[in-house]
Amino acid sequence: MKKFGILFVFFSILSLFFSTESFAQRGMRAGAGNGWGIGSSYNRMYNPKTVATINGEVVSIDKITPMKGMSYGIHLMMKTGKESISIHVGPAWYLDRQNFVIKAKDKIKVIGSKITFDGKPAIIAAEIHNGNKVIKLRDENGYPLWSRGRK
Repeated sequence: MKKFGILFVFFSILSLFFSTESFAQRGMRAGAGNGWGIGSSYNRMYNPKTVATINGEVVSIDKITPMKGMSYGIHLMMKTGKESISIHVGPAWYLDRQNFVIKAKDKIKVIGSKITFDGKPAIIAAEIHNGNKVIKLRDENGYPLWSRGRK
């Protein structure tokens, strides 16, 4: 009987160890800790004081990794009346869960923070309008809606 009790405790501790590791791994796949969080260098580039609204046509849609250590995100190249500008939309894992579609040649409106990225003008999107559909990506302070630790 004592042998059974020792085995029970051993397997209980072992199963607890593996279930904790499993939860941690699932959290990483869901986007936690992959460079897209509020405190990341990338998200600190968003500045509510530089928010602008631009209208234009989607030229291309790409997957990019903005900074080392991040999971990939969705990027648009948009042509306005004056220029072509890079639009940083958000992490692909988050956008895959939304019911929002953008295609090349779509005419869209983007509200977001003007930044300089790799020496070129860009916008980190807070909101994108495509026809009568809208996707909100950040709140009025620039906090990403995909981040669990949002204030």
